[in-house]
Amino acid sequence: MQAKQKIAVIEDDYAIASMYDFKLRHSGYEVSTAPDGKLGLTIAETFNPDLILLDLMMPVMSGDEMLEKLRQTDWGAKIKVIVLTNLSKDEAPHGLRFLNVDRYIVKAHHTPTQVVDIVREVLGVPKAA
Repeated sequence: MQAKQKIAVIEDDYAIASMYDFKLRHSGYEVSTAPDGKLGLTIAETFNPDLILLDLMMPVMSGDEMLEKLRQTDWGAKIKVIVLTNLSKDEAPHGLRFLNVDRYIVKAHHTPTQVVDIVREVLGVPKAA
């Protein structure tokens, strides 16, 4: 039996982080969460996720700042990242386009189930029948 794929949810809104934690665990993933980019970097290094769901607007260290630091490391350069934010692409930090984001999702436009489907798609997991 293969190991569960790991997802890190970096989100400062506890209710949202908890909801995605629940949905992803229920879908068979191992999940770790962090409330800001600084702790998110620590989790990324120690938890070694297959994919990171990353909010942009967070205290301590923003998501784009965390992603920039992540991409500068050998271990973080290849991790798949889905930006999950309420900022439209037009409002997103300009440098984000250079940081190898796999998908950009506006939270208000997607249900949690749709987000889990996008996670599966980015990870190359076939949809359940």
